[in-house]
Formats: sequence, C-alpha cells, structure tokens
Amino acid sequence: MTAPHVVLTDVTRVHGEGETAVTALDAVSLQIHPGELVAVMGPSGSGKSTLLNVAGGLDRPTSGTVSIGGQELGSLGPRDLARLRRRRMGFVFQDYNLIPSLTAAENVALPLELDGTRARLARRHARHTLDLMDLMELSDRYPDQMSGGQQQRVAIARALVGSRRFVLADEPTGALDSHTGEEVLRVLRERCDDGVAGLLVTHEARHAAWADRVVFLRDGRVVDSTGGADRAEDLLVAGDPR
Repeated sequence: MTAPHVVLTDVTRVHGEGETAVTALDAVSLQIHPGELVAVMGPSGSGKSTLLNVAGGLDRPTSGTVSIGGQELGSLGPRDLARLRRRRMGFVFQDYNLIPSLTAAENVALPLELDGTRARLARRHARHTLDLMDLMELSDRYPDQMSGGQQQRVAIARALVGSRRFVLADEPTGALDSHTGEEVLRVLRERCDDGVAGLLVTHEARHAAWADRVVFLRDGRVVDSTGGADRAEDLLVAGDPR
C-alpha cells in the first residue's frame, strides 16, 4: 500500500482556557491514503467540523501533528500554509460559494489565478478538469443558470483543479435533494478512485456508504471505525452515531 497522504497523530484541539475550556478533539489519530475516501460521522458537537478544519490547515491543533504529503503543517508559517492549501488541498462546503459574476470555467480557474497562473492557462486547466468530470457543457454557464447539483459539482471541480490531491467536503449534499446529492457523491467517489485522498463529513449513513472507511466521533474522540458498508443500516449499527 502507498504511504498515507494525510496523517493526523494524537491531535487535540481545545477552545478557551481554564474552567471554560472545551475539548473539541481529544487525541485523534487518522490516516488517509491516496485513492481513499474516509467519511466522518457523529452527533452534533462531536468534533466533525473541527477535525475537517484541522486536517485542512484552517485551524491549528493545541497538541499533536498534522502532515499532508509528508509536510508537517505545524512547521509552516501563515504564508507557506496558505500556499500549501491553495496548491495541495481543495474544500467543498454545503454552500457552493461560487462567484455569481463568473462562469463555471472562471470559477474553477480562480484558485490557480490567485496563485499566480496566467488567466489563459488557468482557464485551460479549468476546462480540462471540467471535462474530466463530464461538466464541459457547464463551462460557459453562470451559477444562476445551473441547478444546485450542477453548482456543487462545479465546486468539486474547483476543489480539484491543478495539482491538488486532498479534497475535504463538509456536508456537501446538505442543501440538495436525495437524487442530486447521490450524483455529487458519485463525482467525489470517482475523483478518489483516480487517486485523490478524500475526507467527507456527513450525518447521512447512506452518504457515508460511498466511503472506503467510516470514522465515528463522539465528544471529540474516535469511538469506532468501520470499512465501507453496502447498506446504510450497517453503518448505523456499527457506529451508533445517534
């Protein structure tokens, strides 16, 4: 098996100090390999979003280490960390966060342009990524000309454009109907099958069934982990995330 692309080791995140301190993550260790999609489940307040933010370098752990592609995030200053996020990671959120005045291709190209790539080359990369995801028909459309599912698929393309090999998705289907949500997860699954490491936060067992592994959090701790399940009921029984 290839070396893990994402490694969290004994990660703890405490908010506040003294009597008001809240432990959002408590000694969490996790590895994600290239080509692997890992889902995180748990009740509200269990630490799912905190785990996603720490894994993606949006928040720093109080203790423990996070490494992406062999690079320990704690060793990086703010500028280098921002550069690593731009070049190596992609984020997909429940709100699509597409810029209304830009076409799909322009939205996908934007991270590359912000990183200094010439506009023409960035948009060539963007169209290539859209084509890989069977979204070329959307390249010249504006967000208000797309359905919610189409917008979210474009957001995934934006998260994967360029050399990014780690995609983090926080409830990416929460604003979509069940059929459209399944299509979005199918796209995410296909990208991971192509070698991307994926981390998916979800409260839906049927969505977690797309993952290779499911990690269950409770009170900031990993309480169970299971392989992908063919049926949603298997996940609920295995982890009892309710």
